[in-house]
Formats: sequence, C-alpha cells, structure tokens
Amino acid sequence: ATLIVGWCLFATVAVLLRGPGIDIQGGSSDRKTARLERDLRQAKAAEQTALQLLETRTTDFNQSINEAEDRHKTLKRLLANLQGQDTASSIALSSQNASLLIDSTIEEGDPRQSRPEGAEEAANNTSTFRARTDELITEQAVFLDAFEDEAVRRSESARGIIRLTGVSAARVLEQPGMGGPLVPVGLTNSAAAADLETDPFKKRIYEVEARLYEAQQYESAIHALPLGPPVDVPYRETSGFGYRSDPFNRKTAFHEGTDFGAFYGAPIIATAPGTVTFAGVKGGYGRVVEVDHGGGFRTRYGHLNSITVKAGSPIGIGQKLGTMGSTGRSTGPHLHYEIYFRGKSYDPIKFLRAGKHVH
Repeated sequence: ATLIVGWCLFATVAVLLRGPGIDIQGGSSDRKTARLERDLRQAKAAEQTALQLLETRTTDFNQSINEAEDRHKTLKRLLANLQGQDTASSIALSSQNASLLIDSTIEEGDPRQSRPEGAEEAANNTSTFRARTDELITEQAVFLDAFEDEAVRRSESARGIIRLTGVSAARVLEQPGMGGPLVPVGLTNSAAAADLETDPFKKRIYEVEARLYEAQQYESAIHALPLGPPVDVPYRETSGFGYRSDPFNRKTAFHEGTDFGAFYGAPIIATAPGTVTFAGVKGGYGRVVEVDHGGGFRTRYGHLNSITVKAGSPIGIGQKLGTMGSTGRSTGPHLHYEIYFRGKSYDPIKFLRAGKHVH
C-alpha cells in the first residue's frame, strides 16, 4: 500500500510538472516569433525610407553637379576672355584652382553603398552634400565679383586713355563696326532671355559679360588710336596745334597739326596700324602720306623728302612711311603731322601723352 501511494504521488507530481513546462515553452516561442516579425517589418520600413532618401539624394546630387558644371564652364569661358588680354594674373582664380572646383566636389562626395544606408545617415549625408554645393556656389560668386572688378578696371583704364586724347570715348564706340548690344550665347531667344528673370546666376553672368564686353570694346578702340610717335629718332616740337602766326604771311591762321623737327632724312613711321589711302604730292603738303586707321581715325604725314609706301598698302604701327624733308610749303626740314577723327582735326600732342599710358 505504501508503494502504491508513493507511486501515485510520483506520477501526479510528474504530470503536474511536465504539463505546465510544455505550456510555458510554447508561450515563449510565440512571443519571440511576434517580436521577430515586428523587427522585420520595422527593418523593411527603414530600408524603404533609406532607399527613398537615397534616390532623392542621388537626384539632387546629379542636378546640383550638372548646374555646377554649367557654371564652371561659364567661369572658364570668362577667364579665357580675360587671359586673351593677358590680364588674368590679376584675378584670384587660377586655372588649376578652377579645374578643382568641380573635381573636388565629385571626389569628396559620399560613395554609393551596395547596401542602403540608414534613414538618419542618408539624411545627414544629404545635408552635408548640400552644404558643399552651397559652398561651391559661394566661391563661384566670389570669382564672378573678381571678374567684374577686373573688367571694370580695364574698361575705366581704356576709357581714361581715350579721354586724354580729347576725343569722346562714347563717340569712339559709336563708330560703324564697333559697339552694339551684347547678346551672349544662349540668350538669342525669348525663352532663354526669360531665364535671366528666374535664374540669379545667369543674370549675374550676363551682367559680368556686359562689363567684359564693354572693356573689350574700349580696348579694341585703343588699338585704332594713333598713339605712337611719328618720328623714329629723337625729335622736338617746333610748332603746335591751333592758332598761330603763319610763317610766310605773318597772318593768324589755324594750324591743324603739329610740326616735329629732327634732321633731314629722319625716318617717319606710322603711329597706328592701318591702310595707306594716299601716297604722293598734294599742294602745300608736298610729298605726303595719309593713313586710315579705322574707327574714324586718319593721320597725315607732310613735307616728306621720300615716300616708302604705296596707296592701298596695309601697314603696322612703327612701319616706315618715308623720310623727313622740306617739300611743299615749308621753311625747313620737319614733319607736319595731323590727326583726324570723323573729319575733325585733333591735337597730336594729346595723343602722344595718352600713348605713354599704353604698355
């Protein structure tokens, strides 16, 4: 009886212990499965968010890079225009730095991952990229300011030289074949022109190009100005421009040029590039050479002993035209030199003084 009672107690305890043990293990497994499913759903949601952010970041990156490259090409074109006049050294932007503007942005950009980044990391990287892009745009604005300052400096310098001659700088640019409205490449239709109102960078480029264009027009005008000396040896002024007592009849008369003395046979040279329009004998001038320099400017070299050029011949600045003499209405060997702009005579001495500022 004791054994039976003991066996019953053992069996009862075993059943009680085994039954609840199985139920506890089964409940823990369900909770783990639910937790894993929840974690998986959260991971998928995070992955989807990261992919969306990555796609947005990639689109922004490509768009910003394209815009930066377009701006960089424009800056390089402006730099090339300045370099063509040997003034790029005054610009803080060098060609090497310019080439790094875009390259550094691309190389330093966060590499694309084989796995999607977390949402927070993608957002931080996007913010960093935008900050770098903003920094690049700021640098380009600084360079544009430097370009404009250089263009203004060149324009003012050239305009000042023209004013020294006594000729109106505005009238010089009114000449046929010079001046005119600036129409940059890409702004030849209304749609492109409308971009100026919506794109601040394009509008800024247009403003800088207008400044540069103006400077180039004034500098081109200076090349047509007869600023060089007409005698290729040391000389002296013997009679100035304006009213004077005529050496023959002693009456007051207007002297439309300046007389330079040196020695008989001294070389007479062109004071600017141009084309010979007359080479021969003309009244009181004796042997004379006349040159058209373009832009409304003409020069005349009178009382020559000999002439070394022919009408229609192109000439360069400093090219020999003949030799000093005393032909025509002259009291001795000298050069009678005249400068005309649009048919009006101007004081040659002012042109010579202005020429000292051209290097």
